Amino acid sequence: MGRDTFAQNRFILSELIKKGIRLKYRRSYLGILWSLLEPLLTMIVLTIVFGTLMGEKSKSFPVYILSGRLLYGFFSQSTTAALKSIRANSSIIKKVYVPKLLYPVSSILFNYIIFLISLIVLAIVSMVLGVFPTVYLVQAVPVLLVLLFLSMGCGLVLSTVGVFFRDMEYLWNVALMLIMYTCAIFYRAEKLLHSRWSFVLKYNPLFCVIDSFRSALFGNMINVKYFAYATFFGLVMTVIGVVVFRKNEDKFILEI
Repeated sequence: MGRDTFAQNRFILSELIKKGIRLKYRRSYLGILWSLLEPLLTMIVLTIVFGTLMGEKSKSFPVYILSGRLLYGFFSQSTTAALKSIRANSSIIKKVYVPKLLYPVSSILFNYIIFLISLIVLAIVSMVLGVFPTVYLVQAVPVLLVLLFLSMGCGLVLSTVGVFFRDMEYLWNVALMLIMYTCAIFYRAEKLLHSRWSFVLKYNPLFCVIDSFRSALFGNMINVKYFAYATFFGLVMTVIGVVVFRKNEDKFILEI
């Protein structure tokens, strides 16, 4: 029975992931191609604007921006989708029994798949601008897994709070803007890390993930402290997210 339940839930999860991808690009002529074009266009704009303002002349600066933009973009989109997932599927929840945990999890996973596909753009831009892969690139694999756990934990907490507190969606949009500015996406992190405001970056787990990924991308050893902190934070948030969700999921039907 246990195996049957697991197989059934796995099938439902895969269908929800497929549904999420279809709905995301339902009214788009470019479809999933937009996931490749959007970060590329954003990179060009940010490079022109901030490269000019900061006098950044490094040929690899667009790669620096694009790598941060892609990782932050996934975190932003996946957590926002998870936040809305229960209410978005309220009609199904009221009619058919499906483990409610699958809704926010599928929201995060389908965005993760799209994110992994978008890394193709980063690979192409890196090669064009002379940032070639080294043996240090293998470090990116565990870093991307930590990013997934971090997003999963935050997403589960948000999906729970979002059921009972509808304004959470607006508050999270504001929080995401603050997170974006503390992730050093379009400015060199070194400028802030050597100032009295360095804690703003160091205690942001998403920045630690982005910094570790950039180190792997540019052929450097990752900062072990940053990676350990982000890993610990991501795992703890995932555990908290699952516990909080499980304790409150039976109350969802009364709120949706």
